[in-house]
Amino acid sequence: MTVRTRSKFAAVLAAAGLVFSTTPAHAVDLTGSGATFVAPLLEACKAGFAKSTNHSYTYGGGGSGTGQKNSDAGVGDFWFSDSAYRAGTRSSIIHAPVVAAPIAVMHNLPSSRQLFLSPETLAGIFAGTIKRWNDPAIVKDNNRSVTEVVYKKDANGNAKLDKKGDPEILRTSKRNISYTLPNQPITVIYRSDSSGTSNNFTTYLNGVAKDIWTKAGNNVFSTAFPGDINARDNIGRIVSASGSQGVASLAAKTKYSITYAEKSFADANRLKIAALGNAAGNFTLPTSTAVSAFLGESRVDSAKGFFSFDYATKEPGAYTLGIVSYMLVDTKYDNKATAAAVKQLAEYLMSEDCTGGSNAALGYVVLSGKLKTVAQAQVNKIG
Repeated sequence: MTVRTRSKFAAVLAAAGLVFSTTPAHAVDLTGSGATFVAPLLEACKAGFAKSTNHSYTYGGGGSGTGQKNSDAGVGDFWFSDSAYRAGTRSSIIHAPVVAAPIAVMHNLPSSRQLFLSPETLAGIFAGTIKRWNDPAIVKDNNRSVTEVVYKKDANGNAKLDKKGDPEILRTSKRNISYTLPNQPITVIYRSDSSGTSNNFTTYLNGVAKDIWTKAGNNVFSTAFPGDINARDNIGRIVSASGSQGVASLAAKTKYSITYAEKSFADANRLKIAALGNAAGNFTLPTSTAVSAFLGESRVDSAKGFFSFDYATKEPGAYTLGIVSYMLVDTKYDNKATAAAVKQLAEYLMSEDCTGGSNAALGYVVLSGKLKTVAQAQVNKIG
């Protein structure tokens, strides 16, 4: 059930000088920072949150590393990290997994044809071992028979679950695909800043193609890179930019490039999105339905709110590059009004009012089921 928090509006008459103030006494202006992955959603939900609660917020982004650092220093009121921050120095800070969405692999190929990439091929591209678009591995992925799995949807647009708790399949279809790929070098664009998106992306590559992406995931892409990213052959071919908007903007200016970010950055920059292979042998696009089917297979540390993803799930239509973005919040705010406003914001971000409706096109998942239960339990600890 969607959580909707409503506050009553009030007006205050300032006694001193009989000046009338249009700012209600209980209005709180929150400040947040961190993951750029959630920035489009936070921007889209600003007006609705203000109308619903009379509170406001500003969000500075800066990347998950910035959010983690600021949560340690107590700079601001809330923070976001796309990866669990287990090294935090303040024991009162907890993780509330209030936002879920796919990481999209986006590219700037001139053709309008759909691009298909198996996990091994994707890992080879970002590891720098697959260097041209007409590499045999990419050609093989895009000239074959593919299976499409379509799930039934619930009221939130997520995969509808049957009595056993498994996603219900509406239909399955097969088709033959054919794509003549250009004989052009691939420009790989990665995040230069400390990024939870990079952490999730590189953890995924290590999880689905360990023989190719041999290093564990890391917030810093260059640290997780399974080779020498500064090798002569990689200079000018594997390049970086800061933030999700930064990599998407650079990709939009660079023909034959490929990068990764939240889906809405592809739409905003007119980039195309690749369909990715899963362990069932099928290819899926980053829809909320396919992502919810994947996230539903996750293991959860309910006490801490941490999610562990099962990249090897055989769920036939799962998009296995889905992530949870954690809102880092405090259980011991100095100001009770601030604590209440942060809790209202967390609940609003989980609601259909924020992630659904006109904002559904951004690609975030309306939390429900296990995801919603775990997130709400963490939010309830804010104080």
